[in-house]
Amino acid sequence: MSGHRSGILNRLAAALLVPALLGGCQPAPSAAAVRSVPVVGGLEHPWAVAWLPGGDLLITERPGRLRLVRGGVLQPEPIGGVPKVLAAGQGGLLDVAVHPDFATNRWIYLTYAAGSAAANHTRLARARFDGRGLSDLQVLFAVPQRKAGSQHFGSRLLWLPDRTLLLAIGDGGNPPLQLEGQLIRTQAQNPGSALGKVLRLNDDGSPARGSPFAGRPGTLPGLWSLGHRNIQGLALDRRTGRVWASEHGARDGDELNRIEAGVNYGWPKVTHSREYFGPAIAPTSSAPGLRDPALVWTPAIAPSGLTLYDGDRYPGWRGDLFAGGLVSQQVHRLRLTPQGSATPQEEISIGARVRDVRQGPDGFLYVLTDGAGDGQLLRLEPI
Repeated sequence: MSGHRSGILNRLAAALLVPALLGGCQPAPSAAAVRSVPVVGGLEHPWAVAWLPGGDLLITERPGRLRLVRGGVLQPEPIGGVPKVLAAGQGGLLDVAVHPDFATNRWIYLTYAAGSAAANHTRLARARFDGRGLSDLQVLFAVPQRKAGSQHFGSRLLWLPDRTLLLAIGDGGNPPLQLEGQLIRTQAQNPGSALGKVLRLNDDGSPARGSPFAGRPGTLPGLWSLGHRNIQGLALDRRTGRVWASEHGARDGDELNRIEAGVNYGWPKVTHSREYFGPAIAPTSSAPGLRDPALVWTPAIAPSGLTLYDGDRYPGWRGDLFAGGLVSQQVHRLRLTPQGSATPQEEISIGARVRDVRQGPDGFLYVLTDGAGDGQLLRLEPI
C-alpha cells in the first residue's frame, strides 16, 4: 500500500472515530475521502446551476448566457431568449431556479442585473423553456431603487414548500457609493427599499400573503427580512422548514444566518466586518432587537452557494450545510444544532473559486467553480 493511500485511510479512520464516540448513528466521511470529478468545463464565469426533470441541467454564465447540459454534455449553443443583462463587475446573469411544477408549466426563473453603469438594479424574470429556447419572458420584480456601480446585486432564489419564492437582494454596494444623500448600504435598514432584503413572492412575482410587515406604512410589499449586506447562498432544511443564508461581510465578518420572517439582521448597524480601508464599520457587533449570526467567518471565505445535504451518498453528512467560498476556494461543511447554531466541521479543498454548491437529484454534491472560460461543474464522489 502506498504512503499516499495509507495516509488517506488514516485520516478517514480518524474522521470516523469522532462521530462514533459522540454517539452518531452514521460516521461522517472526511474531506480526504471524496474526490472532485469534472462533469463539464469551459464555462465563462458560471453563477448558478439547477436541474430539470429528467436530469438535464441549466447553468447561468454571468456575461448573459444560459447553458444546457444534456446527457452529461454541455450543448455548444447557449439557450436563446435570455433577457439583456448588465454584465459589469459583479453584475450579469445570476441565479436560476426551476418552478416546482415545471413538468406542467415549463417556467424557469432568472435573476440578473439590468440597466446602465449609472442606473441599474436587480430583476427577477420568468420564461417558459421548451427544451431549446425561452419564450413568454415576464419581468416579475425589479428593485425600485436605481443605483450606480456594479456591486451587491445579490441574488439567490429559494422555493419554499408552499410554492412561494424567496428572493435575496444585495445592499447596492460599498462606500463611497450613495443613494438619497447617504451611503447606499444604509438602505438595508430602510423597510421601504428592496436593497439589503429578503422578499417572499408568489410564483407570479406578486407579494405573498403573510408578510410580517404587512400593514406598516411605507413598507415594501412582500418584505420578509431586512438588514442584509449581500446574500449569495440560500438553503432549505426540509425536515425543519428552516431557511439558511450565507452572506458576504466586508473585510472579514462573513455570516451564516437563519432566515426568519420579520427579523432584522443588523447590517450595517451591527457587524463583525471592517471597512476595506481598516476601521470598524459599526460600533458594536450585537444589539437588542437585531439578530446575531449563527456563524461568523473571520477571515472571510467570500461565501457563495449553499445547500443542505439530505441525500444518501454520504450518510454521515446528512443534515449538514455545505457553503462555497470564493476566496477560500473550499466547500465548508457545517454541523447544525437543534438550537439553530452551526459548527464548522471541515473544509473540502477545490482549488478554484467556488461559486455554487448544490445537491443533485442523484444524491451527489455538485460544485460550480468560477473562471474566465475555465469554469467547471464538479461532482464530489466518495473515494
